[in-house]
Amino acid sequence: MRLHRLTITAFGPFGTTQTIDFDALSSAGLFLLHGPTGAGKTSVLDAVCYALYGAVPGARQSPGTSLRSDHAPAELATEVELELTVGGRRLEITRSPAQPRPKKKGTGFTTEKAQSRLREYDPDDGWRPLSRSHQEIGEEITQLIGMSREQFCQVVLLPQGDFARFLRADAEARGKLLGRLFDTRRFAAVEERLAELRRGAETKVRDGDERVLAVAQRIAQAAGPAGREAPLPGIQPGEPGLAEGVLEWAATARSVARERLDIAACVLAMAEGRQSAARQALDSERELAALQQRYEETRRRAAVLEDRRPDRDRCHERLARARKADLVAPALDLRDEAERAYRMSCQARDRARAVLPGTLADAGAEQLAELERRLRQELGGLEAAKRAELRSAAIDAERAGLERQARADDELIREAEVWLADWESTRDGLRARIEAAQEAATHAEQLAGRLEPARARLDAARRRDALADRVAAAAERLATARENAAAAHESWLELRERRLRDIAAELAAELVDGENCKVCGSADHPDPARAADGHVDRATEERALDAHRRADQARTHADRELGVVREQHAAARAAAQSAVPQPRDGAGATDPAAAAHVSATAGSAGAPASGTGAVAAGPAGTGSDADPTVAELAALVDRLTGSHAEAYHTAAGMHAAREALAATEREQAERLEGRQLAERRAAARTSLREGLDREQAALEAELTVARGETGSVAEHAALLERRVGLLAAAAEAVREEETAAQHRKEADDRLADAAFRAGFDTPQAAAETLLPDAEQRELQRLVDAWQSEAAAVADRLAETETRAAAERPPAAVDAARTAYDAAERLLRDASAALAAARERCAELGRLSRRAADEVRGLGPLREEYDRVARLAGLTAGTSADNERKMRLESYVLAARLEQVAAAATARLQRMSSGRYTLVHSDARTGGRRSGLGLHVVDAWTGRERDTATLSGGETFFASLALALGLADVVTDEAGGVRLDTLFIDEGFGSLDDQTLDEVLDVLDSLRERDRSVGIVSHVADLRRRIPAQLEVVKERHGSAVRHRTTGEVSG
Repeated sequence: MRLHRLTITAFGPFGTTQTIDFDALSSAGLFLLHGPTGAGKTSVLDAVCYALYGAVPGARQSPGTSLRSDHAPAELATEVELELTVGGRRLEITRSPAQPRPKKKGTGFTTEKAQSRLREYDPDDGWRPLSRSHQEIGEEITQLIGMSREQFCQVVLLPQGDFARFLRADAEARGKLLGRLFDTRRFAAVEERLAELRRGAETKVRDGDERVLAVAQRIAQAAGPAGREAPLPGIQPGEPGLAEGVLEWAATARSVARERLDIAACVLAMAEGRQSAARQALDSERELAALQQRYEETRRRAAVLEDRRPDRDRCHERLARARKADLVAPALDLRDEAERAYRMSCQARDRARAVLPGTLADAGAEQLAELERRLRQELGGLEAAKRAELRSAAIDAERAGLERQARADDELIREAEVWLADWESTRDGLRARIEAAQEAATHAEQLAGRLEPARARLDAARRRDALADRVAAAAERLATARENAAAAHESWLELRERRLRDIAAELAAELVDGENCKVCGSADHPDPARAADGHVDRATEERALDAHRRADQARTHADRELGVVREQHAAARAAAQSAVPQPRDGAGATDPAAAAHVSATAGSAGAPASGTGAVAAGPAGTGSDADPTVAELAALVDRLTGSHAEAYHTAAGMHAAREALAATEREQAERLEGRQLAERRAAARTSLREGLDREQAALEAELTVARGETGSVAEHAALLERRVGLLAAAAEAVREEETAAQHRKEADDRLADAAFRAGFDTPQAAAETLLPDAEQRELQRLVDAWQSEAAAVADRLAETETRAAAERPPAAVDAARTAYDAAERLLRDASAALAAARERCAELGRLSRRAADEVRGLGPLREEYDRVARLAGLTAGTSADNERKMRLESYVLAARLEQVAAAATARLQRMSSGRYTLVHSDARTGGRRSGLGLHVVDAWTGRERDTATLSGGETFFASLALALGLADVVTDEAGGVRLDTLFIDEGFGSLDDQTLDEVLDVLDSLRERDRSVGIVSHVADLRRRIPAQLEVVKERHGSAVRHRTTGEVSG
């Protein structure tokens, strides 16, 4: 990795943009970075780190620390740009931190997000962008360099005092630094992982022992009395022999349980025999008792049946008579139906005769039918009269319609004559309106052409007056700005003159004892000048210069503003003086608005301007140079607007007038035509009315005869129709009554014959004997039930077993039951004991198998625990096998430390003239674990001693050699990435001249590997020894960098 160029803007102490050319500095191989304390030498290294990794080293990246320079102006953004070559690729990295910036709109500040950019140089295409992502750029740079930020800061930016502390640190502190540089966290992770595995394996073994003991406790509970005979031995988890003791004890408990099972089986066999004999005796007594009870119940039932025999005989007799009466039931139903039909026919006959005249109350069916026939003949003769009556009514309706038409036509003719009388005057008025509207439209068009220029002049006059005030104000501001600028210029010149008179005192204030004078180059300052009272320093002069520049800028701005306002005022004044178009020839005589405009224009010629103080100029054509006032132009616009509105309103009625004229002409034609039609309809109605009168007279003569006593033929016909209907209904009712009487007589005869044949004296007796079907079924059920029960009782009394049981003594069921209950209780107890013994044996067998499984599962767990515990103790340095008591991570770091010591020794021997050699020591100190000791071998004494015994200068070059050796090892560890640029920060002031020469020779020898080394130091002697220099200058407005060579440095 080689650095080419670094550009810093508003970063740290640098308030402006500073560019560092590393190619020029590195050409000599060794260059010096120097400057006063606090100037920003370390900030240069911070900028390199920030460009690469987006962060600065160590505590300078703590929260609340801003990378932005306090000296930078608000509009200048903080940015770091680094150009370098790494891995054969030339890259350019640009980074900006999150920072405040002025808002683009309004006032105040807003926060700009952090930004990053990575570009790569292509010989053919130039710079091409690669990425703008913080994460992608960080991953790309870390992969190319092969080091993290911490490693880079330790290897490339060799920090102030860090390696002196590393040289004298104890093993623990040294291990932390080496662990960060070589990233040995994986080895520490292995140690922790093995410790976790050991703890896990130990927990599994202890859990397995506890599971075995838990199963043993369950075996003790399941064994019951057998467990009390062989108690569980007192063994704790983790004790040797736990598994074997539990298995042996479980086998003993199972043996005792099996013996108790055999005894329970023998007791159960004896109880089963006793229970079987008692069961047989109880069944025999129960069977005898049942037969004896059945015999007694049968005898009682037979006596009850004999008591109910009379009831059974009565039911049987009623059922027989009811079945005979069923033969007469159809005849009874037929006679009842005939009786109902006869009564209904008599009622219909009485209703029909009630509406007839009294003379026909006893008339028969034949007489009534003859009267109906004669009335129907009379009704047929009235049909022609009915048609004549309908025609007469129609003629009356037609005559009434003719009268209504006559009245409507008379009204139409009257209205037409009234309207036509005013027709000519209405037409002349509408024509006059049309002509007036046409003239107003022409007038409105002329006024519209004059109104817009008048409004434009009014607007221009208003702008002119407003701009006149702005011109005066701008002129006053310009005069003030000119005075201020002149005063500021004079003040600056005066202060500058005073400062130049006392410049010697100002230079003397910067002299430092032992350092060269910037003017003469001498390190001796015998009589430095002193500042007089009222001395003007550089800051005061710069503030006066800034005030002068700001005043001059304000004057320029005021001058430019006055010119702009004057141009706007002149343009508005010219627009206000523009001519108004005059009326065309012949139009002014009839245009009142134009006349008003001419009058207003003439009147404004002598009026003063609107108080602006500007020179007035009148409208063109008036012969006056005065400007028209706003009031005059506003009055002109108002008059033109009123005249235009009036003319436009008049012209808008032209279309309506034309439409009204056309509608009136159409109405006149329609009214003339309507009057002629009404006159023709009146003549036609006269002839039609005469024909209707003749026809009506003929019909009246015919209808007088046909109407009879009624008012009309229709009423006479309706009366005859009602009489015919009544006679027809009465005749039909008489005939139906005669037929129903005949059917009733026939039904009475059939009923009497059926009752006689069924054995009844009268039909009434047969009707009384009838029973419903449900009642007959109930009587039959009762009779059948008595007969069935009587047969069953007789059969049961005849059984042999029942009669034999009745002859024996009463059964002793209670005694047999007591003996059986005792045998049953004995059997249940024996069965329960056997089941419990079997369950106990089965449970003990299952638990013993589970205990054996748990014991077998413990074997691999114990083997795993032994193996993991041995490895964990070995890597942690606590095992007896680890003779040096060294942890795994310390062992790896010790190997790296040996490499670092070997690489450092190659340079340390040159710096110390072959006296000192760095060696790694793995000896234990103070009871601690060994592995990361560092000693120095003194060739003059031949003894090995601690690095803390080195002097200050020896400690510095030993630390420097250690840092360079560490850089070589880390570089090789990172995959062989070349580190062509290194920085060493401070420490050279503790060396004598000879040692300093030897150290510089070693650093200069790095050029053999094409490296360049930058030394950060205050040592003045280094400025003479190192020609290529980068000076950081501290100034009031921020630090700056300067490239120098030996020829540029004065002696």
